[in-house]
Amino acid sequence: MGDAVEASWFAEKIADRSIRGIALETSALIRAGVLPIGTRLPAIRDIAYELHVSPATISEAWSELRRQKIISGRGRNGTWVSGDRFVAKPERLASSGNYREGVLDLTLAGPDAALLPRLAEAMAYGASVDDLNSYERSRIVPELKDAVSERWPYAAEAFLATNGGYNAVYTILHALVSSGSSVAIEHPTAMRLLDILEDLGVKIIPVACDGEGPLPDSLREALRQRPAAFLFQPRLHSVTGVTVSSSRLDQLGDVLEDSDTLVIEDDGVGDVSAAPPQSLGGRFAERTIHILSLSKSLGPDLRLAVLSSSAPIVDQIQSYRSFSAGWTSRILQRAAAWLLRDPATWQLIGEAREIYQQRRDALADALGERGIPIPPSQGLCLWVPVVSEPFAMVTLAARNIAVNPGNKFSVLPSSHIRVATSTLSDRCEEAADAIALAHAP
Repeated sequence: MGDAVEASWFAEKIADRSIRGIALETSALIRAGVLPIGTRLPAIRDIAYELHVSPATISEAWSELRRQKIISGRGRNGTWVSGDRFVAKPERLASSGNYREGVLDLTLAGPDAALLPRLAEAMAYGASVDDLNSYERSRIVPELKDAVSERWPYAAEAFLATNGGYNAVYTILHALVSSGSSVAIEHPTAMRLLDILEDLGVKIIPVACDGEGPLPDSLREALRQRPAAFLFQPRLHSVTGVTVSSSRLDQLGDVLEDSDTLVIEDDGVGDVSAAPPQSLGGRFAERTIHILSLSKSLGPDLRLAVLSSSAPIVDQIQSYRSFSAGWTSRILQRAAAWLLRDPATWQLIGEAREIYQQRRDALADALGERGIPIPPSQGLCLWVPVVSEPFAMVTLAARNIAVNPGNKFSVLPSSHIRVATSTLSDRCEEAADAIALAHAP
């Protein structure tokens, strides 16, 4: 390894002695070349002594730098500078593969392009917007607000259009939740939500779920850690296909009653679900943020979602957006409004919903016949229990079938695979045979 530095010298360079401050200022020293690659860092206890902080504070700061692959090593082996590039990367999403021809790719639980509305007429209408190419930061065009309000699950005070559902979550968390805070989230959950939370550097508190949604007792336990937000999918869970029952939603509201935790509702699957939209916004209007993505129903290239909340919260979110795009394309907003007013769109969404359900049920039934019961639910994928994730992944790969391991969707140990069914139309029996072999060694 390279040269070591003294704890006293290092401490003189650090002014902010919070976890985040130590991590940021250490990364700045590395970026500036003051701590070159290969430099051995002082022992945690020595740094803590010189900075007059607890060893746990240094450990947390070092954990953040390890996550960014800026430093390496731990324990008695020492810690050293291993990188000086600071490129954020969604590790869970980025680990997805590109598969050769002939592989049955069941990793992406996205919409079937053949079941989405055609956009030509809608886009032509969108391009006729009166204020086209204006730099005015339009939060949401009136037509889109009117179109989504008809089906919104509560009377919201303010709306905002964003560049897709995950962009909405990313923007909300960065605008309202500080690094080092805690966020409670369902277990399991969408891997991209975990990527966003991990990149932000918050503590993730998993909330256990059953067939009706998040468990009230688990949420109550999570709230003891005073999370800044509780993030869940109330309408259709994108991983398990579970919809939160109305009675469970009431119970979750009872648990949240005496807290000041933000409630972030991610309706990412949207109208692909047969269930009506629902929200805690009618109960906690001042701190609920409800997000509806249009990607699964109208098409991912519209890059569009709509969120609602109180006016002060929407103001905060919009202020953060001003650092980047500032607003969402008015062309796309008007195109979406046109589609939402077109009866043919809703007829196609209904047909797509039935086909997705048939494809999901076909694989679930085939697995049931092979001794792997799958609970009834909806959506674009199956959450399949296995004895060993590594064994299941290797077994399926050997048969040219790609799925996602369950660990991508959880911060807790997992024994599942997630199998996308949205485009599985003609190889269901083949997939079921392979999954049955992969189920248990």
